Amino acid sequence: MGPLTFSPKAGNLCASYNYFSHTLTPRTFSTTTAHEEGNKQIEEISVIFVDNDGEKHVKVPVGKSILEAAHENDIELEGACEGSCACSTCHVIVRDLEYYNKLEDPTDEENDMLDLAFGLTETSRLGCQVIATPELDGICLELPAATRNFAVDKYAKAT
Repeated sequence: MGPLTFSPKAGNLCASYNYFSHTLTPRTFSTTTAHEEGNKQIEEISVIFVDNDGEKHVKVPVGKSILEAAHENDIELEGACEGSCACSTCHVIVRDLEYYNKLEDPTDEENDMLDLAFGLTETSRLGCQVIATPELDGICLELPAATRNFAVDKYAKAT
């Protein structure tokens, strides 16, 4: 059977999607490590979280958000909105400008939330919006000393 083709007249969009998504060749980058999970190999990068207690080195699967990785590794990064980019409680500071420049530019929504963050810096980002990629292997993220959770603040003022 030959390769599937896309024909707009025939409405063969699903076949086109399957063809393209299954023909992408995964690349192995020397900066990442991989491990087996079931019968599937998972690429991971190293991420360093820094807080008042020191550094914690963790392995993060490529494609996972920094917020998810923090929660899975018992790192106190709140994420009150559960990663929907509706608060600033997962604010992190990228310590190295070289790594910061490797990130996609923040969206307008992320910038709006960052404006509410405690201790905002030039290299601040929301952990829910930073996705692990091979280029970010070795990134060092500082957790601010405090967060602003406006949902809790509003409730506290109302009582």
